[in-house]
Amino acid sequence: MDDHDVRPLDAATAKGIARAFLPQRTLGNRHDYYYTLAKLRTDPLYPGVLAALRGSRAPLLDLGCGLGLLAHALRGNGQAMPYLGVDIDAPKIDRARRIADRVGLDDVAFDVVDLAAGYPPHAGSVAILDVLQFLTREQQALLLDAAIAMLVPGATLVMRAALDDDGARIRRTRAGDRFAALVGWMPDRPKHYPEVGELRARFDAAGLSADIRPWFGNTPFNNWLIVARLP
Repeated sequence: MDDHDVRPLDAATAKGIARAFLPQRTLGNRHDYYYTLAKLRTDPLYPGVLAALRGSRAPLLDLGCGLGLLAHALRGNGQAMPYLGVDIDAPKIDRARRIADRVGLDDVAFDVVDLAAGYPPHAGSVAILDVLQFLTREQQALLLDAAIAMLVPGATLVMRAALDDDGARIRRTRAGDRFAALVGWMPDRPKHYPEVGELRARFDAAGLSADIRPWFGNTPFNNWLIVARLP
């Protein structure tokens, strides 16, 4: 995975995914459509995650899946591994289910799960995208240990996280996350931003090989892409 890949999806792909989130009624609420389109056209997250998972057939558990955009991106990219997305936000999960059913995404399921309370059983790959900062340090450790234990040979743990390096980007990220919680898009305020050293030490202790690199793109936030695998 090269640094020049840090760019969002192309316009046609982004619009194709976003169309699934259009309301069925002419005067219906278009919030999810505009949010999805803007995110896919500006955020380099999904190309990085798709590249990390490409070639694996292991079932994927998406922890903190939101509206299930990753499922749409995977199927549009020709990746057909079984997918389960879980999130604490029940209304988002309801919309994710309805939209996935409406567009006919195969082998895709969603469930409401509070990651602070526990995790569904799983053996395969794991995605944890923009979730860690909303958990305490202790909850993060439990989540990462659980995700690592779920990995099987040929599977991947892929994460996008805002990491604390005491720079201007992390200060902007903190402000953005607080605003997202204030307006209700995120269910809670951020609690702990891990450091690169924290994550690398945990992966090393588990015997995983890990690639941890900045994944800012043209965004102002301090987001990093983390890809860990069994050697």
